[in-house]
Amino acid sequence: MDLDMAQVRAFVRAAEELHFGRAAGTLAISQQALSKRIARLESLLGTELFQRGGSGVGLTEAGERFLTPARQTLAAADAAVAAAVGRKDRPLRVDVWGHLYAPMRTLAQVAGRDGEFVMGHGRDLSSVAAALLHGDIDAAFGRVHPPLHTGLAHRLVRLEPVDAVLSADHPLAAEPALRPDQLSDSVLWAPSALDRLDFLRQFADRFGIRNTATGVNLGLIHFLEDVVGDPRLFSLLPADMPLPHIPGLRAVPLVNPTPLYAWSLLWRIGNGHAGLDRLTAACAAQARQSRWLEYDPAHDWLPEPPVAGPPPR
Repeated sequence: MDLDMAQVRAFVRAAEELHFGRAAGTLAISQQALSKRIARLESLLGTELFQRGGSGVGLTEAGERFLTPARQTLAAADAAVAAAVGRKDRPLRVDVWGHLYAPMRTLAQVAGRDGEFVMGHGRDLSSVAAALLHGDIDAAFGRVHPPLHTGLAHRLVRLEPVDAVLSADHPLAAEPALRPDQLSDSVLWAPSALDRLDFLRQFADRFGIRNTATGVNLGLIHFLEDVVGDPRLFSLLPADMPLPHIPGLRAVPLVNPTPLYAWSLLWRIGNGHAGLDRLTAACAAQARQSRWLEYDPAHDWLPEPPVAGPPPR
């Protein structure tokens, strides 16, 4: 049985989006064309891959079984094409993701040392993971947290302390440093629902932050102006992140323990772009020079224990 890669790609995109219209848009084809490709694939395999109904689209058991090897097949096909046409010389496509934290600050210290990069900006981990699996980008940079797709690998790059940011009118604003649990009676202000912000959610759970609130993410300045405007609020930002000049804004170090935010590189297993090795080596060199990976469990807190991870190849 010979598989048509266009049909397999249509299936994988539809399985990831669970919406034929969105999947068709990512492939720059019509929804009708995508539906025909999937129907032909189902006919070839002799089984339905999707459940179609008024409540939406879902995978059948056969579709669930087919998805992982289908992704692996596409990755192998893309690697074969790249090897044949010599696409390894193209720039490395690197994406970043995050809400208020700024991974570009960290990546800027290593990017450009070796090789050429094309930068992008993902919305969140799931969208970046999908882009990696699709082959739209080569690597990504941000905080990795489980569950992570089995077709992806990651390597820890940096552990960064975070500060509490709060209004000068907050009852704890004058403290030289704070234990995280001292904030338990304050309100954790987040730029999105906590089920999308794994680090803040786990921080709140670990240190007994009972009250949380969210707003629309209109950028860092707007977010911090909201913090300044309400003395009940606080949030977390990387300790060495330059803050905009906003009157009444305070940043207070957190100690005993110090929360650490973990930055990682993420890539699709099997991507042989030489720039991945160069970027990983540059990150490792900067981590040694700047002592980015220091972690003392007696004094620091991480949602998950640090794992260095494998090199790209």
